[in-house]
Amino acid sequence: MMDWTDRHCRMFHRLLNSSIDLYTEMVTTGALLYGDRQRFLKYDPLEHPVILQLGGAEPEDLAKCAKMAEEAGYDEVNLNCGCPSPRVQKGAFGACLMSEPVKVAKCIEAMQDACNIPVTVKCRIGIDDSDEYEFLERFVCENKAAGCKTFIVHARKAWLDGLSPKDNREVPPLNYERVYRLKQEHPELEIHINGGIRSIEDVYTHLPYVDGIMIGREAYQNPWFLKEIEKEFCLDSYQGISKSDIVRKMMVYAEREINENHVKLHDITRHMLGLFQGQKGAKSWRRYLSEVSQKAENNTSYILKFLNQLSE
Repeated sequence: MMDWTDRHCRMFHRLLNSSIDLYTEMVTTGALLYGDRQRFLKYDPLEHPVILQLGGAEPEDLAKCAKMAEEAGYDEVNLNCGCPSPRVQKGAFGACLMSEPVKVAKCIEAMQDACNIPVTVKCRIGIDDSDEYEFLERFVCENKAAGCKTFIVHARKAWLDGLSPKDNREVPPLNYERVYRLKQEHPELEIHINGGIRSIEDVYTHLPYVDGIMIGREAYQNPWFLKEIEKEFCLDSYQGISKSDIVRKMMVYAEREINENHVKLHDITRHMLGLFQGQKGAKSWRRYLSEVSQKAENNTSYILKFLNQLSE
């Protein structure tokens, strides 16, 4: 979810569901060690539980960044071994790390030695021609031996050459049964499944076989899905709230960010385009939000005025 789940997106998602774990976009070790560390680590306290997802392949660098995550107050740190982006591959991390389970295990050990928060791994079920259960199990077992207890598995393999990142999210077929088998044969591990989950019915289908569900693109394209999940599975924390109320709360947040941190309104509203998906006025909302938030000179009143024209 690089360039998607930044802190403004996570704040929006937290307002929709107060119980789910929120993951940052993948942040590289280089960005934290040599870039604007505060910008990449910043989050709103309301985001908790929030997890920092790291991209990297050097144990020492990952250990330093895991320590940063703990000191910044993150609840968990996750090593991404599933991103197939060519840009990521040039850095020798992401999905290509699945071919080097021993190296990943050294990274996990270093990260765990450096911090006291959970260290988890996100991966694919395979890469390129290494598309069999034994490949996935070897990767998982090597890192289990290193102390990792939680794996988030995207139930598609990744083609490291020949497919774009977008195609890698859609073209390789889903193989949920392989993830189910992993949990069945390793009940001591916490296994979460990811990929193609778009409805409450989908969630119910997977939950008997795994410990948790990760929602990616659907949460971004159809964010109200997060509210539906809260209503169905988190009744203790469920808050009945309208879409219009969510927008108003986000505009309060936007006003604060604009005034205190000089954030542009568009940087916040770009994450809200899908809020009214499937209902009358959704197309107008997307168009208005895209156009006006870039021209409104950070004036949230334009958004609120248009909101009144939409019916819930």
